[in-house]
Amino acid sequence: MPTTAFVSPKGGVGKTTSALTLATQLAAKGAGVTIIDADPNYPIKKWAAGGHCPANLRVVSDVTENNIAAKIREAASIDPFIIIDLEGTAAKIVVLALQEADYVIVPMQGSLLDAEQAGRAVALIHDQELAVRRHLPEYKLPFSILLTRTPPAYQTRNMASLRKSLEDKNIPVFETVMTEREAFRSMFFFQKPLEALDASEAPGIDKAIANASALAAELISKLSAGEQK
Repeated sequence: MPTTAFVSPKGGVGKTTSALTLATQLAAKGAGVTIIDADPNYPIKKWAAGGHCPANLRVVSDVTENNIAAKIREAASIDPFIIIDLEGTAAKIVVLALQEADYVIVPMQGSLLDAEQAGRAVALIHDQELAVRRHLPEYKLPFSILLTRTPPAYQTRNMASLRKSLEDKNIPVFETVMTEREAFRSMFFFQKPLEALDASEAPGIDKAIANASALAAELISKLSAGEQK
């Protein structure tokens, strides 16, 4: 079953928000999902403690370097989608998780500093590929950059320039961007998935759901293309 890992060496780029949004959106579509909270601050575990976690979404947080591979494999035997929220790239647990991943998402804001930091995650992915190719010469770990926290009404010049620069370097980028919306922040404040929020808790919930749905659809398309290849 496809395992998707979220990796970013830089905080504040919307990594956990994107991971939770994707997981809850897949669950809203009826899929069984396990989200593995491997961030040492356990933000998703705290979110689930609110009591509004969908029945078909499991949160696993008791992960360590010693058991993360087993936890991922166990989850893959239960649910069709596994989402992993990882800490920065320097930790050994990140490398161990990437060894089990089928796809990697690198969230990045539209700034040069974020692009430089995202490059560290991309380098780690390539290092993982090289290590495995010693035994499996055709191995490839697919990944894409996910542009996050973008203005909902327009694309900034910096964002457009960064996207073009990444694409010119043959670095894959999601067409879907994660926009900056209060509804995404409200998920954590009220400890609810988007679909459970109401208008008194956040504006623009329908637009946030549409954004999340587009991201889920694009990921499924990428995973399907990888399986066919």
